Amino acid sequence: MNTFHFMAICGMLSPIIYTITWIIGGFIRTDYSHIRDDVSSLFAIGAPKRWLFNSLFISGSALLFIFSFGLLWGIEGNGSVVGPILFLISTFIGLLVTLFFPLDEGGELVTLRGKLHLILIVISGIFVLVSMILLWLRTKVLAGWIGFAWFSLVSVPVMLILMALSGIFGGGPYLGLVERFMVSYFQVYYFVIALMLFLNN
Repeated sequence: MNTFHFMAICGMLSPIIYTITWIIGGFIRTDYSHIRDDVSSLFAIGAPKRWLFNSLFISGSALLFIFSFGLLWGIEGNGSVVGPILFLISTFIGLLVTLFFPLDEGGELVTLRGKLHLILIVISGIFVLVSMILLWLRTKVLAGWIGFAWFSLVSVPVMLILMALSGIFGGGPYLGLVERFMVSYFQVYYFVIALMLFLNN
């Protein structure tokens, strides 16, 4: 196992931890609904067992941040590094959100800190979307990466649709359900790109 394999494993573990965390939330918090409540409410200020969920989300975000350095250095060729850099910035923003910008009590957006939670997540998502396009351009000519390249390109309209649906259903009784489709696709993308780094190094 080399350094790239280690970083890739970090990247594959991150979405697994993230997904398991919100699944567990629905089992151990009787007041929490996967249909109604967003994922971030699990570590909002004053949330029951916040220490547990916040620790898990921080761990997952830190692992993805570590992986992003592997992505920056681990794609062969002399193509643009802008895509991997944007991906790295996105993961850093995600880590900052879990560390310093939880939602306000009850999952609300009241204080500047709570509002920054949403603003930073949106910025992070935009960076990921742009990086998907740039990674398609970078990897579509690389042996071993071509399949991923087209998956990355197709992911852009899929994510735009899911993000739009999350916005439409925001604050409604089905927010949690719609949001999970969106965040789960992000997690699948993270796992796939980490697996590609592992297989091609």
